[in-house]
Amino acid sequence: MPQTRIFDVTDLDATAALAARLAQRLRRGDIIALHGTLGVGKTSFARALIQTLLAEAGIVDEVPSPTFSLVQQYFLRPFTIWHFDFYRIDDPAEAYELGIEEAFAEGVSLIEWPERIAPLLPEACLEIHISTDAPMSGRRRFEFRIPEIWEARLADI
Repeated sequence: MPQTRIFDVTDLDATAALAARLAQRLRRGDIIALHGTLGVGKTSFARALIQTLLAEAGIVDEVPSPTFSLVQQYFLRPFTIWHFDFYRIDDPAEAYELGIEEAFAEGVSLIEWPERIAPLLPEACLEIHISTDAPMSGRRRFEFRIPEIWEARLADI
């Protein structure tokens, strides 16, 4: 049974700070499933995480949403970040055409709308459920469902 940790944030800066703390703990092969309703902040969280890693590499770049392209890649060392948005796919098999196998094996995968590819997600996936009671405010609740393989890395987040 995964451990659960809850983080309540009050604004976008606090969301970015939480994403930055997670970014510091990532390793090749990590898969992060971002759950939540439309507009709850999945892309904002992913964007902040990616921007943290880009900044550490000395790269200043925009981090667009993969809503229309379905996937964005960021080539960093020691891994490539794959940011997927599966809102518009109907069949999990479509993820193979987007490079999901390579992403899982060699990169760090950030997945929005992971329920669309649920059969493909491994048990070792870090699931983050994002919710809010006030969509126009910055308040968000991040519920991390932490599989055992992640517990030591996320103990002090």
